[in-house]
Amino acid sequence: MGWMQDETGLDRGPANYTPLTPLSHLIRAADVFADRPALAYGPDVLTYAQYHARVTRLAGALAGIGVAPGDVVATLLPNVPAQSEASFAVPACGAVINTINTRLDEDTVAYILSHGGARVLLADSQFVALAEAAVALMETPPPLLIEVADAVAGIATSGRHRTYDDLMAAGHTDFAWIMPTDEWESLALNYTSGTTGRPKGVVYHHRGAYLATFGNQIAWRMVLHPVMLQIVPLFHCNNWTHTWMMPLLGGTAVCCRDVTAAAIYAAIADHGVTHFGGAPIVLNMLVNARDADRRPFAHVVEVFTAGAPPAAATLAAIAKLGFNVTQVYGLTETFGPATECIWNAAWDTLEEDARAAIKARQGVLMPMMDDIVVLDEAMRPVPRDGATQGEIAMRGNAVMKGYYRNPEATQKAFAGGYFHTEDLAVQHPDGYIQITDRAKDIIISGGENISSVEVEGALMHHPAVSLCAVVAQPDARWGEVPCAFVELKAGQSVTEADLIAFVRARLAGFKSPKRVVFGELPKTSTGKIQKFELRKTAALPS
Repeated sequence: MGWMQDETGLDRGPANYTPLTPLSHLIRAADVFADRPALAYGPDVLTYAQYHARVTRLAGALAGIGVAPGDVVATLLPNVPAQSEASFAVPACGAVINTINTRLDEDTVAYILSHGGARVLLADSQFVALAEAAVALMETPPPLLIEVADAVAGIATSGRHRTYDDLMAAGHTDFAWIMPTDEWESLALNYTSGTTGRPKGVVYHHRGAYLATFGNQIAWRMVLHPVMLQIVPLFHCNNWTHTWMMPLLGGTAVCCRDVTAAAIYAAIADHGVTHFGGAPIVLNMLVNARDADRRPFAHVVEVFTAGAPPAAATLAAIAKLGFNVTQVYGLTETFGPATECIWNAAWDTLEEDARAAIKARQGVLMPMMDDIVVLDEAMRPVPRDGATQGEIAMRGNAVMKGYYRNPEATQKAFAGGYFHTEDLAVQHPDGYIQITDRAKDIIISGGENISSVEVEGALMHHPAVSLCAVVAQPDARWGEVPCAFVELKAGQSVTEADLIAFVRARLAGFKSPKRVVFGELPKTSTGKIQKFELRKTAALPS
């Protein structure tokens, strides 16, 4: 009868309260899984004891060159061991890690370094010229540039800067990690894509990252000692928190510098990869891989896919190759995946196309989240009828602290007690969310709303189509009409008229593309198609 009230007379203390942080996973793993493989890259493998020692050495070295708690340490690195080590070492010295997209232009990199106030920049030798050009543009004090060579890839340092190896040599393995005293402390700073203006700095907290590591491993049905291929860039939502997650299960993270079909198949065959995450373009790459790039494997590989709604045709094709795909959905602001399409065994009896269509749904909340709704313009939940469209809004522990030095954008994003995603969706009777489009990607033609995702899904069923994207093209009569950009499979050909007729046979006539442009689609390093570039092309006379 009163046991729920605090009648102990004691406050929380070290015996019953420790601020949540993903750093604790590696500390534990160094003891529990000391001799287990933790990080693999080519022929090089670190055990958890070695991984922890290198992280400790790097954290101490950063502190030794003046990095203080609360400072920002930036990286311009692909998915190589130094990036994984920095993911732990930077917060272990009390600092905030800012992983920067390696495919950005020098002006944007300069803005991020200035806006974030980076004290140190770890840059891969391949990207040193980019780093130097960005630093030259800065009007604020520049960061100390540390160059990271890659012996496995055969990339040597330029000789112009202090090296990562030199920095590591200055550290000590007895450095005492600086753990957060409050789990709300900042852990990471991630900048959004900035396709409609300057990128916004998304601030992560230790609590959210810690809980996301549990939510992700539950959703992924992971057991002890998984082997995860790091395909999702570590600069993208910190690899969806998966790098921080792997020590939790004593798993092995396999670094993947260059994402190709050959590299993925080789990692599965050589390292026994059991899990990886990637955008739909990665799935498409595997489906259309050359025979020479494929390697046989006997186990099922679990795949998280996100970034854009995958085409049902792609999901149906990859399932036959030994990959079990789970659609997840999230944003930079939600530490990566926040929803999952949990499979219902009752769907096993459906036809293949129907099963694939359900797999393409964004699904329901992951365990670390609290609520998700689809709201109309008056911020009221839409009916769960699978037809009424609204904006996805959510709340939970894995939502950012806010946008760094941008209170106006933060206030707008958190209006009404929810994080507003600007993604449009419907909600099915079973509660599953299904994205219909980004708000900015809806095509309004003659007063009718056309979902670019729906048109893309129809195009992807054509056997000659490898990849496609649909955007609005200005039209004097209708205002906007759909314009399709298409990559064809190797050795395949099809005419514009044939593709338009193919879509018209599946969708209402006004939804069919009025123009088809063939060629390679521009993509981000995370595999997202850069629709803002396609809109520029669509606006030009055909």
